[in-house]
Amino acid sequence: MTESFRDLCPECRPSTRSGTALRPPRAIHAHSPQREGPFIGVNAGAIPPTLLESTLFGSKRGAFTDSRTDQQGLFEAARDGTFFLDEIAETSADVQIRLLRVLQEKVIMRVGDTATIPVNVRVIAATNRELKSEVDAGRFRADLYFRLAVVPITVPPLRERAEDIRILAEHFLEKHAAALGKPMTGIAPRSLEKLGAYSWPGNVRELDNVIQRAVILAEDSLIQPELLLLDHPPKGLDEALDRPFREATLAFERLYFRRLLDRTSGNKSKAAELAGIDRSVLHEHLKKL
Repeated sequence: MTESFRDLCPECRPSTRSGTALRPPRAIHAHSPQREGPFIGVNAGAIPPTLLESTLFGSKRGAFTDSRTDQQGLFEAARDGTFFLDEIAETSADVQIRLLRVLQEKVIMRVGDTATIPVNVRVIAATNRELKSEVDAGRFRADLYFRLAVVPITVPPLRERAEDIRILAEHFLEKHAAALGKPMTGIAPRSLEKLGAYSWPGNVRELDNVIQRAVILAEDSLIQPELLLLDHPPKGLDEALDRPFREATLAFERLYFRRLLDRTSGNKSKAAELAGIDRSVLHEHLKKL
């Protein structure tokens, strides 16, 4: 998809009034037939591999040392609701086989048990990796990939959607200022320019951390450039060299024309004039991108 999730789901946009927003998985759940059921989420990368199976699928009494009772897994807890599995690419081959069975047969089996338990649950999975590449490299099961990729939503990295940086930065400012009890009024224009020129290798989480740190360090009500302690150098040739030529070129063109349109407030005639090209040529580029 070419649209950002913010465009697909208005409820996911940060609110300048309340400072709150539904995260995409919760927004999908809230607008689905399963909305009356539970929403359960887990980060697969944050759980030790030896514990992940029992965490997801539960365990039978006696399956482990000192295991004296049956333990319910998260899939059972999410029955008739939505289960969000973040960082799915971090799962082992054994867990992937079990996940495939859940998706195909809608049943789970607790660790150490032989009986199956039916579960009716919507599964949303996320990863920061390119799963097709993981499949090609033999690190992710192809059959599970195709089961998961029913309705894929691709969120471009933050460096490719510069128009979101200010909105997100202001949302994080409001959130952290409220949490810390600091009366912040905004972000200085030069600070916004600095944020827009940065490559954001850590994506939205990094932006969140940068703003939180700036709020902590701020001595007045405005976020000044010197408070934005960025960990990596701005965009440059070194980063582009890590990508195939065509991909790097398209990424640059996409960013260039988005920034150009931002600068001209969407005026395409003015944007074409600044770029030194005919308006029809600009239209061709925008159509291609």
